[in-house]
Parts: sequence; C-alpha cells; structure tokens
Amino acid sequence: MTVQVERQLFTVEEYYKMAEVGILKPTERFELIKGEIYKMSPINSQHAGHVTRLNTLLNRLLSEKAIISVQNPIHINNFSEPEPDIAVLKPVDHFYIERHPQPEDVLLIIEISDTSLRHDRQVKLPLYAEAGIPEVWILNLLENAIEIYRNPARQSYQATQIVKSGEKIAIPLGLYLEVKDIIG
Repeated sequence: MTVQVERQLFTVEEYYKMAEVGILKPTERFELIKGEIYKMSPINSQHAGHVTRLNTLLNRLLSEKAIISVQNPIHINNFSEPEPDIAVLKPVDHFYIERHPQPEDVLLIIEISDTSLRHDRQVKLPLYAEAGIPEVWILNLLENAIEIYRNPARQSYQATQIVKSGEKIAIPLGLYLEVKDIIG
C-alpha cells in the first residue's frame, strides 16, 4: 500500500493565528512564502549594520519621496508575506498602518545577504518577480557586490546587473548612490 504524502500549506490568516496562539514564538523570526513557513536566521552585526546604514542613507535621500520600511511584511497574496530587509514604498498618508504594503506599493526591495544568499536568490527573488516587484537588490556581503534585478516577468527578472565599489547605482525616483556608500 502506497501512502500519499501531502504538504500542508498555510494562508496568511492561519500564519497570524499560529503566532497569536503561541505556536510561532514571538522571540523567533518567520516568513510565510508560498504557504510555507520559513524560520529566519538570527541577524549578525554585519547584517544589522548594513541594514542600518542603508536605512539611514535612503531616509536621508528619499524622506520626502518614499517610505523606507525595515524588516516589515509585504503582503504578496493570501499565501505569501515575506519580510525584506528594506522596502522602498510609495508614500501614503496612513504610513501603511491600515494594511501591509502590497506589490503595487513597492518601488524597490533590498535583501542583505550573507548566510541567506541562496534563499534570497532561489526562493524570494522568484516570488518578488512573480508579484511584479519592479526592482530588487541583493546586497551580496560574500562578494561585496550589489546584484540588481529589474523588469520582472513570470518568476524571474529580465535585466540583471552586478555593481561593485567605485560604481554608481540608480535608485527609483531618479537618484543615484555610490556603491561604496552602500557596501562600505
């Protein structure tokens, strides 16, 4: 006799209910992606420092033009609510208090990747492309480079670019940054 094994996928509502009743511990970090719950790695000082640097830099440049969200959910659909390291969002009067940002609210997502590089490339990047997120950067700490992904189509991006220190990078809203200011 053969037993059929099925994977149990969860909705965003079920995911929040699990957190509410204590199945998902508030001291641990999780993401819901395509119905699967991923336990996120602890944040080391290098990762945290890059998030803080980028947050400070982007807020200084875009404070009047965008909202910078740090490690907060983006509601992709009923089965996915990732928490990118940084999301540059369209400004709204309610600052996303009334609801989580959705793909159409996102101008740019930035993932800081060291231990999470494979997960960011193979799991999150296709999700962002499928959702129509216009631009994603992966700050690859292992190679001191920024991987830029633009022009989403299905589960991939049509335009990719890798930039390193000494180069400039265009950010949404017509501004440029020195890569060295991002990487350090």
